[in-house]
Amino acid sequence: MSREPLSALPLSLNLERAARTPQHVQLYEQLRALILTARLPAGTRLPSTRTLAAELGVSRTTVLQAFDQLRSEGYVEGHRGAGTFVPSVLPDALLVTRARQGEPKRDAARPPPLSRFATGLDGERAGEAALLAPFHPGLPETGLIPFERWARLMARAWRRPGAELLSERQPGGHPGLRRAIARHLGQMRGLDCTAEQVIITSSAREAVDLVARALLDPGDQVWLEDPGFPALRHALAGSGAAPCGLPVDDEGLSVAAGLVAAAGARMAVVTPSRQYPLGVTMSLSRRLALLDWAQAAGAWIVEDDYDSEYRYAGRPLQALQSLDETGRVIYLGSFSKVLFQKLRLGYLVLPEALLETLLRVRQALGQEPSIAAQPVLAEFIDSGAFAAHIRRTRRLYAERQAALLAALAGHADGLLAAERQEGGMHLVARLGPALARRMTDTEAAARAAARGIAAPALSALYLETPPRQGLLLGYAGVPVPEMAPAMRRLVSALRA
Repeated sequence: MSREPLSALPLSLNLERAARTPQHVQLYEQLRALILTARLPAGTRLPSTRTLAAELGVSRTTVLQAFDQLRSEGYVEGHRGAGTFVPSVLPDALLVTRARQGEPKRDAARPPPLSRFATGLDGERAGEAALLAPFHPGLPETGLIPFERWARLMARAWRRPGAELLSERQPGGHPGLRRAIARHLGQMRGLDCTAEQVIITSSAREAVDLVARALLDPGDQVWLEDPGFPALRHALAGSGAAPCGLPVDDEGLSVAAGLVAAAGARMAVVTPSRQYPLGVTMSLSRRLALLDWAQAAGAWIVEDDYDSEYRYAGRPLQALQSLDETGRVIYLGSFSKVLFQKLRLGYLVLPEALLETLLRVRQALGQEPSIAAQPVLAEFIDSGAFAAHIRRTRRLYAERQAALLAALAGHADGLLAAERQEGGMHLVARLGPALARRMTDTEAAARAAARGIAAPALSALYLETPPRQGLLLGYAGVPVPEMAPAMRRLVSALRA
């Protein structure tokens, strides 16, 4: 193996000056690839940084940064007075061996053994490839978010961060954000809670998983709305609980059905303000019956306050937690639908009796969300910008729901039909009789996806109850001028 520097090395490298990737990163990645494929074998001496910089026409700093990264990761080593060499043992030794031998990567002869939970997901597609497609039911409007203000808040929070942000353990989350959420919920949702009762989470799914691990044992039954949000069902099943789907009617989850099917369940997970996906609001009599059951059975209620901010007639409805006098309701919320999906911040509001237990479980699981955006979101809420954003998007979404209904009436008459709702971010469109005779909602959703339209099948959200047929049509992320063209594409897919 050569101990002389490779004079032809620059010919193997191609740095693009107009690329978005910095040149030192490009150089690092290309040198690493040459080492891993043995085109730069062990013992090879690399050119000096000054020589390589001159050959490539870049600054020496660019080459030094790339070499420093390679050296820190073990891909090169320096010998004082002798230069920089490829070491004999690399961090990717196995990969290097395969690359040298030219062995193809072989799949296992038999599929790997899977857990019951993973096996149960076989019929579901991974990923969110269609997230930005028209009518995706989980897509909010992000164009109204004041990102310039958000950027200033981010810069201020992290220009000189204190120890409370950098090193102090805060299993409940950033104290400022916990206080801001408690004040916001008191004003907007009528919740009587303290900042200490608030725990910051990364999502509703993580919140349910945390609660399930703290309060349920494997095999414990849990009432779930049927149809319902699959992520919550998966979180429960992943913790070992046994989800029990209960039918939803015009008053919400059927408590009577729960008493027949699983009276001894340990928990119920509900979306009383606006049920997902049907959009119904749980009646007061059902809410009281659910609370009575929880108290009598010693069970817990997890209230997912889904879409509560978006009610277009009057104030948002009172939360179930505000009716709870015995400390059986755990309230959860998320900012992903109100702000943007990748914010990855939500919260739990716990009865005081559960706080220490949940914090211990969280520490054991190591599930604390990133601190990066928490102080920013706290200031965003406290400054009034969050409430102002909700008011703006509430007006906008009401207009977009009306535009969706007009597009259905104007272009999909006889194929799809939906009624106006007083809140939310999506509608459920029923399949017309003629369309239902030709295809199921699952086939309709697949045809729509092939035309770049995200219209999930309602039947896919059922667990046990005989499924209804329909398509979920989100309108929050579709501008009014784009509503009719998107509807025409959907109708074209269904008529093909």
